[in-house]
Amino acid sequence: MKTLLIQMKSLVTVALIFGVTSLYAQKAETPDQSYDLGAKINEMTITEGGTVVVATNDGLVGIKPGQDGLLFNFTDYGRVKPEELTFIPQAPYVMVGQTGFANLSSKKAVIDYMSGKILFTTESKGWKNVMTCNIIMPENKLIVSGFQKGGGKAESVTPKVAVYDLVTGNEDYAFFLIKPGKVSMKYFAVTGRPLLLNDKLLIPTSQGVIAKSKSGETLWENKIKNVNWMTSDASEKDIYAFAATANGKNTRIYKLNSNGSEAWSEERKVKGSVSNFQILPQGLAVVSDVADSGKKGLAKLAASRAESKITMFSASTGEDLWEKAPKTKGYVQHFYIMDDGILFGIKEGGINKISYDGQTLFKKPLKTGENILTMAQTSQGLIYITSEDANIVNLKTGDQVWKKPLKFKRADVVSSDLDKTHNNFLISADDKLFAINADSGDYKLLAELDFDGKEDPTSVEVRDNGILLTSSQNMMMLDWDGETQWHEYYRAPGKSAFGAILAGVTAVATAAVASSAYQVANQNRNMLGNYTTTGQRYANLGNGMAAATGASVAEMLKRFKATAATQNSQFVLTKLDDGVGLVKLNKDSGSKEKEIILKDKKPDYQVDEFGGYLYYKANDRTIYAYNLNN
Repeated sequence: MKTLLIQMKSLVTVALIFGVTSLYAQKAETPDQSYDLGAKINEMTITEGGTVVVATNDGLVGIKPGQDGLLFNFTDYGRVKPEELTFIPQAPYVMVGQTGFANLSSKKAVIDYMSGKILFTTESKGWKNVMTCNIIMPENKLIVSGFQKGGGKAESVTPKVAVYDLVTGNEDYAFFLIKPGKVSMKYFAVTGRPLLLNDKLLIPTSQGVIAKSKSGETLWENKIKNVNWMTSDASEKDIYAFAATANGKNTRIYKLNSNGSEAWSEERKVKGSVSNFQILPQGLAVVSDVADSGKKGLAKLAASRAESKITMFSASTGEDLWEKAPKTKGYVQHFYIMDDGILFGIKEGGINKISYDGQTLFKKPLKTGENILTMAQTSQGLIYITSEDANIVNLKTGDQVWKKPLKFKRADVVSSDLDKTHNNFLISADDKLFAINADSGDYKLLAELDFDGKEDPTSVEVRDNGILLTSSQNMMMLDWDGETQWHEYYRAPGKSAFGAILAGVTAVATAAVASSAYQVANQNRNMLGNYTTTGQRYANLGNGMAAATGASVAEMLKRFKATAATQNSQFVLTKLDDGVGLVKLNKDSGSKEKEIILKDKKPDYQVDEFGGYLYYKANDRTIYAYNLNN
């Protein structure tokens, strides 16, 4: 989650929408590129790959950094609403989805926003409507289900599935869920995300799971209905299928053999929806989240508590291996697989560890503050940082290494970094900077911070020549003893709501990523990593794409790998002599490197801090681009 937060903060960037620029706004200084989009601009998004995707009243437009002219202008579907866009994480694709009345006129399009190619539309591929549409990474495949035109009346009313290669946009193979023309009283539809294995494709349907070869022939079918998603072990011989009950209160878990038969005598059921599933040598670790019932009074007392449940099943029989499940009393925010057991942190506060046979490994559950921002390995044990406190914990016993946890008020912003040279953890909270020795655990107040404009520091970063603390309008460099070397402040052009806005934008973006289907998340997210520096975290962002192929993926990966070298500037909006503008400041010296006058009192703009470009909405249909690297 920490990596996602850093990533979204940089990619959503300083996405400040201070207001709407009118058609008659004052003209800004001459840009490097000017783009007339031909229609009213509704929303602008800087993608992970650096392309700017703009929703207009006419459709969707792509702008490539440093490139004259539009990369693409997709107008097939007319105005595209923000909720109709899906950006695929760590992939160069945006999906457009428009659904008509009762899902009967669903239209889909997939655009490679790095190359500008329109890879798929329902119309170009002859679909009269699409029921499901899933992009499978890192295989670069698109799996579509619905009804396709052509081939006669019987075929056009028979549910069909097709697999497309997103590198070329061509169809790999297609098949019908039932034989065209066959009369059946059963309703056939794809009910969840397909599972693409090395030698076959598994399709969950309303009548069971169907296995197809990669040429479309049926290998097997079973009667496990309405599966939502599936996964397999590394050998792909053991397959697990998950289906929510009709009321959504429980999830059924099935184990399938490689021939589609059920491996367990009966399915297993867990309360709530499965948010984490890990196949281990010791068994199957399952985290399921039970939602708040919304009931009040006596009815609430009888309802299930809103919390996560942790269960360990036998992979061979499906039997519950634990006599007593660990108490969570909240939602599992962190979940890590260790050699001797499972380590987990609760959003409401608390860390615990349980062995694979169900025994509590900590002497007692560790109490922490709410909202655990960081859990990571150190030479002394587990460091945790919450919105209220921090400490290092012995991973064997749960004992606190520091005699007393470092406590602060319920801080709106807590940031941290690792000073490798001096072997210190640095934590910024409550206008204070604390330094904690990574070996001894001794900590001290390094500096009290006094930022202008009633701002709090939102970031701490170790630089070669000191410790940099920043906020929307402030930059401060401290030496290793906490003495101020320089402090730059640029007054906001209006009332600064930066902290609240950025926190809100980042939280929404992070939640959107976090709520994506579990099975498409980073497969290594359950491994507890070492605490790393800011630069190393930036450099690791592209690791999830390394397994995918294709020119567009390679271009994205190149951008991520170059990221660490580009994080040397801070961009601040302020009032300059000639009007409101953006100032580029050097992080090591605080010196001003560039000014761009925007003149609008409330400019609508975004900064791509990775690529070093400013995109400014000059009027309702025009975007100016400025190269900030020069």
